[in-house]
Amino acid sequence: MGHALCICSPGTVTIDNKRYLFIQKLGEGGFSYVDLVEGFHDGHFYALKRILCHEKQDVEEAQREADMHRLFNHPNILRLVAYCLKERGTKHEAWLLLPYLKGGTLWNEIERLKDKGNFLTEDEILQLLLGICRGLEAIHAQGYAHRDLKPTNILLGDEGQPVLMDLGSMKQARIQVESSRQALALQLWGHCSRTGQPSGAPFPTGPRSFSLCRANVSSMSGLMFGP
Repeated sequence: MGHALCICSPGTVTIDNKRYLFIQKLGEGGFSYVDLVEGFHDGHFYALKRILCHEKQDVEEAQREADMHRLFNHPNILRLVAYCLKERGTKHEAWLLLPYLKGGTLWNEIERLKDKGNFLTEDEILQLLLGICRGLEAIHAQGYAHRDLKPTNILLGDEGQPVLMDLGSMKQARIQVESSRQALALQLWGHCSRTGQPSGAPFPTGPRSFSLCRANVSSMSGLMFGP
């Protein structure tokens, strides 16, 4: 379930027998924090994501997020450098060590350009969409859907290439529907997710496979044509 983590001295941590120096906080949200750290062994910067786990389910979800990262070695998907679990009394902190991409998120870049009265060029947009599609293709090839595709979950690499992150929401891309009751529940979930309104349209019954990859198609449409 990961390797032991030790606090060696104020401002430093050791993961997988490698020491890292705390530089600064990068951000926080919900029950997670992201810090910028520097490896003593290589001088490289990394993003250390710390997830506060209050229950066993939280630990399992953090472990699952780490497992999702380990599935991929792809230039358009953020890789996992290391993972470990730290006990805090009856609670835990899950730590995911990830590459630090100084380009920030796609959202940061869009806002930076907008403040200057500029926009992404058509060529830049096409290259971004191509990279995003390649990342999604790799995720779908493993049988999963990202399910949380948005500009704040897309990092920009050193050469401006998009890198998908935040894989904690990923789910298997196909759900086997075995009954009309299950089909109706799935129909209502999908309709309400798209429109926020209840659905009254009929849904085909009987055993069949339903793909969640369409959620990524919808998200891509939002990236392409959204404001």
